[in-house]
Parts: sequence; structure tokens; C-alpha cells
Amino acid sequence: MRQQRIIPFVLSALLLTLSFSPVAKADDWDKKTIVTFDQDVEIPGQVLPAGTYVFKLLRNASARSVVQVWSGDESQILASLITIGDTYPNPDGKPYFVLDMSGTDEGFPPAIVSWFFAGSNDGRDFIYSGYSTTQMLTSQSQPEQ
Repeated sequence: MRQQRIIPFVLSALLLTLSFSPVAKADDWDKKTIVTFDQDVEIPGQVLPAGTYVFKLLRNASARSVVQVWSGDESQILASLITIGDTYPNPDGKPYFVLDMSGTDEGFPPAIVSWFFAGSNDGRDFIYSGYSTTQMLTSQSQPEQ
């Protein structure tokens, strides 16, 4: 009889414990990625000097195509950019950026073409005015872990 009283108590304690456990990390929703570029890079509309930056999806369920670029300490938003969804196999599961290196011979910084999220094959393609991303030559830049 005593065992029957303990079982509901244990189940209640377990449910209470689970209710206080975090369901998802904030980074899962906004795909926050911290990256350090060792050279200047271009995003649509501006050049980012070499340094550390934070890339996030806008925290709005109806605007998942907006990528925000923040300073490394997240004290200043540098850009809000409309992007297009993309998928590509990501067997490592690490976030990465695809860069267009074709203009570097002429002295232009590499342009960020795409950003792919950690733990997913999904990513975002950046939109450049008058520039076809399908013709870009690419290389990868790995963000910090």
C-alpha cells in the first residue's frame, strides 16, 4: 500500500523536474553563429573589416528570411539582410560560410554567399544586386566553436 503512494509522488517530482528543464537553447531558434574572419569580407551593401561577428536569424516567426549581422560583442547591429533559403549536405554538422573568392585577384574582399547552420543542412543565401550567386566561385570559412 505504501508503494502505491510513493509512485504518484515520484512521477510528480519527475514531471516537475522536467518542466524546469530548458526545452531548447536560444541559439536553436535564431541559429546564432559567432565567426572570426581573418580578412575583410563583403556582405550585401558593405564590407566588414577583419574581426569577430555574430550572425543570427531575426527572432520573428514570420520573418525567418532576415539575417542580422552583429558586432562580436552583440552591442551593435551592423546589417539586417533579406536572404533566400538553401540546403546542402552538411555531414560535419558544423556551421559554415561560403565565400566568393573571384574578386580577390582584383583587390576586392571575398563576398559571403551563404551561411549554413550548425546541425542542419539548411542555410541562407545572401542577395547581391546584379550578382548571380550561382556563378560565384566558393570556399568555406569555419566559425568558432
